Amino acid sequence: MESTNPWLPPSSPPPAPVGTLAPTGPLHHEPEPPDFEQPKQGPLKRVIGPALAAIAAFLTKLKAILLLLPKLKLFTAAGTMLISVAAYGAIWGWQFGAGFVALLFIHEMGHVIALRREGIKASAPMFVPFLGAVISARSLGDNATAEARVGLAGPILGSLGAAACVLIWHATGNDFWRALAFTGFFLNLFNLLPVVPLDGGRAMAAMAPAMWLVGFAGLVVLAFVFPNPIILLILIFGGLETWRRWKSRREGGQEAQAYYNVKPLDRALVAAVYLSLIALLVVGMNATHLVRTFS
Repeated sequence: MESTNPWLPPSSPPPAPVGTLAPTGPLHHEPEPPDFEQPKQGPLKRVIGPALAAIAAFLTKLKAILLLLPKLKLFTAAGTMLISVAAYGAIWGWQFGAGFVALLFIHEMGHVIALRREGIKASAPMFVPFLGAVISARSLGDNATAEARVGLAGPILGSLGAAACVLIWHATGNDFWRALAFTGFFLNLFNLLPVVPLDGGRAMAAMAPAMWLVGFAGLVVLAFVFPNPIILLILIFGGLETWRRWKSRREGGQEAQAYYNVKPLDRALVAAVYLSLIALLVVGMNATHLVRTFS
């Protein structure tokens, strides 16, 4: 085949690739090397090259941001709070969104206060739109009783926050506060489902760990009756956590047995608080239930 390179005579062979030997002998001669010419880039390379460079720059900046996050806990907490207000506000209006996030904050601060009473440092609440809020800590206490105290502290303080909305409703007559109170009561009641990682599952660690299986079965039924992505995510995380905790409890040896070794009086107190909370929250929801009207 004749060469199509304009720098080579028709009878000359094409240059060999780098790393190979070009044929030599009486029937072949090496052409004069042409002047270097920058190879032309195709349109795809012209697009991919800058894109990869931009991605690399973004990842570098992201790494720097992640390294700064631990030093900006207040900023990140406030930032996620504002994002959640905007997300809920897009559906229910910014006023209700702000009120709902405030109730979430009060609930989470119950956990933070209880953790600090146990001598455990806890982070500021971080908000995740449509999934609630979370805090991080190295543990939930030295034993199941402490874990139950930390778990129930959230619904206790959260219920008080919802009750405050009831007082404002009666003082102003504004049904906005009535609806917010109902939402707060429901939020805290839902968190008392006896399945980890919800607060009710924390209480079951001290009351009756076998209830984790009952709670998980109930959550499966709930997922079929009211299918939505949030319940599905809780179901997935709940299943994984239930399996991990159950396996740890069975195979953890003396340390695990000591963790779940709860005094009868402590078990009775946890049960009393847990059941009383459920009863009061049901009463609160019934008292603040508001039939939605469409104009």
